[in-house]
Amino acid sequence: HVQLVESGGGSVQAGGSLRLSCAPSGYTYNRNCMAWFRQAPGKEREGVARIATGSGNTYYADSVKGRFTISQDNAKNTVYLQMNSLKPEDTAMYYCAAGPPALCVKVTTPTIPYNFDDTRWGQGTQVTVS
Repeated sequence: HVQLVESGGGSVQAGGSLRLSCAPSGYTYNRNCMAWFRQAPGKEREGVARIATGSGNTYYADSVKGRFTISQDNAKNTVYLQMNSLKPEDTAMYYCAAGPPALCVKVTTPTIPYNFDDTRWGQGTQVTVS
């Protein structure tokens, strides 16, 4: 059941930039943690960035650190992912996720167990870098 709406994906050349946006569709949900995941064909889903919405604390996967920035606009209930210096290996479907604080822990420590039943997802937006 989609409760988040993403936008901003597209096709860019290597070195280019894109900004993804994620906004609620109107349903009240647990958004103590907002995160961006991505999944490329044949690969596992990867958490690339997360923000604790109360403190603003952020975390990035090593693969995107220094290139991607997650931010939030509390007035708009919107979370953004600014992606700079894009590489072909960034090509994937990107998903916005909202959940409890444990979701942030999951992004920070991918190997720990986590029940995604408490997580709300967007429909995904494709990013293609050539």
